[in-house]
Amino acid sequence: MTQTKNSTMSVYQQLKPEERGMIQTLNRQNVPVREIARELHRSPSTISRELHRGTVKQRDTNYLFFTNYYADAGQAIYEKNRSHCHSKGLLRPCKFFFNLLTKALKKHFRSAGVDGFVHQFQAKYPRFKCPSTPTVYRYIDRDLLDVKNSDLPKKLRRRVKGKHKHSRHNKKILGTSIEERPKSVTERTAFGNWEGDLVKGRRVASEPALLTLTERMSRFEIIIKLPDYHAQTYLDALQKVIDQYPGWFKSITFDNGSEFSKLTQIKGTKIYFAHPFSPWERGSNENTNGLIREYIPKGRSLKQFTEAQIHQVQNAINDKPRKILHCLSAKAFSKTLR
Repeated sequence: MTQTKNSTMSVYQQLKPEERGMIQTLNRQNVPVREIARELHRSPSTISRELHRGTVKQRDTNYLFFTNYYADAGQAIYEKNRSHCHSKGLLRPCKFFFNLLTKALKKHFRSAGVDGFVHQFQAKYPRFKCPSTPTVYRYIDRDLLDVKNSDLPKKLRRRVKGKHKHSRHNKKILGTSIEERPKSVTERTAFGNWEGDLVKGRRVASEPALLTLTERMSRFEIIIKLPDYHAQTYLDALQKVIDQYPGWFKSITFDNGSEFSKLTQIKGTKIYFAHPFSPWERGSNENTNGLIREYIPKGRSLKQFTEAQIHQVQNAINDKPRKILHCLSAKAFSKTLR
């Protein structure tokens, strides 16, 4: 009896949308990978790769991470990858750059953003090939790097500005109006003029909060943890900071919140108040408060953050290269001014 050999090679077929739907259903029922593979007449490695591809990391109402496989996500990523099946361009020539970038962006207390990192790399390693900032973002969007958009909270929260015109509501200003600030403060021509605010964890007056101060010219940041956000607590903490750094504070501009109602009692600096409901008048501080949220999510109690951890957040922000400072960090730039 002769044995015939089949010389025809089997051709691999990509998963179909309905198969991905079946994978999602069985995965939600905690069916093992091998059983899913047997049910679909696929190899376990194919199922395993698909589960990895279509698994999405999310946060629940308690800000805890959990993962789920979604057939739509797997299909979308597959289609996107297929549309980019061409030369990966600068991935190999810029391997050294991408390795360093990935490590920098994966740090918990990271100070690097993509644009700042590109400029720092070019200055530090002029002999190595370096991609442009748009190229890096394009590679991240195409899923070509071990960096995801979720590693770039600043990018995710950025939105295109509409044509909405700022308007003010009639409300009494707590003290000296921002309109009385000297021209040098408005134009950022001298060091020592600050913007201040209160960053809350949970919105309960007895909960800890953060006193934040942003220097207008250098964007240098000071962050102080407060035991609560009563007006007297803020007043005492701010006075302590001013006394600790004499000569640093020529003026500080706050919004019109009730927690700042006692700041007219401050000694050693001039206090100004922005117009009610006008956060754009303290834009540098508002922007930096957004950076703080990359490390301390909104709604999270500040009780679980030590003063040492808050100081780490402050250092990470002050070490962050800023395009507006010619890609210097606020810490480095402020040293040139004092």
